[in-house]
Amino acid sequence: MADAVSPALPCLIVGLGNPGDKYAGTRHNIGFEVIDRLSKSWAVSLKEERRFQGEYGAGFGPTRQKVYLLKPLTYMNRSGQSMRAVLDWLKLEPSQVLVVYDDMDLPVGRLRLRLSGSAGGHNGMKSAIAHLGTQEFPRLRIGIGASDRTGDQAVVSHVLGNFSKAERSTLDGVVDTTLRTIEKALTDGVEKAMSLYNSVDLSGG
Repeated sequence: MADAVSPALPCLIVGLGNPGDKYAGTRHNIGFEVIDRLSKSWAVSLKEERRFQGEYGAGFGPTRQKVYLLKPLTYMNRSGQSMRAVLDWLKLEPSQVLVVYDDMDLPVGRLRLRLSGSAGGHNGMKSAIAHLGTQEFPRLRIGIGASDRTGDQAVVSHVLGNFSKAERSTLDGVVDTTLRTIEKALTDGVEKAMSLYNSVDLSGG
């Protein structure tokens, strides 16, 4: 049908995390790690942009389409401020954003791409949804596994802790797969990427 409109392909890739050496390499910062890898893979340099409250870069993706990369430097629970600033500047719709972040509900070795959804208790996504005014934007969740202890403090310690050596070994493969997933989403659409990569299990379990 001529009226059928395909969803817009993502072009702004946002990785969630916390700024500073203190948080580098922690579970909560896997989104930052993915952006850093994309920056190298696509040769899109990142630099701090005060107007966006984040590290930002513009360049070209795998098929020479225009892409934008963002690491909000606002701390996790205010990530949406930075995202909103970039969207307004570039005049993009929320559907053109792909947010990459950590998820305790998925085991290490799994990832899940979706077109929309709730924040699921993730403070960075709560902020993103609040500032974008919608839940209708793609997101890629990367499994970091659940804490083996209960309680709020245990959760904080878990997400702000570092991956074990075994987890880190698995994560290297996950990040590689994440890059392929994102590239597929940018070229063939989010739904195609979902069908190919949501069933991938690198956990070895």
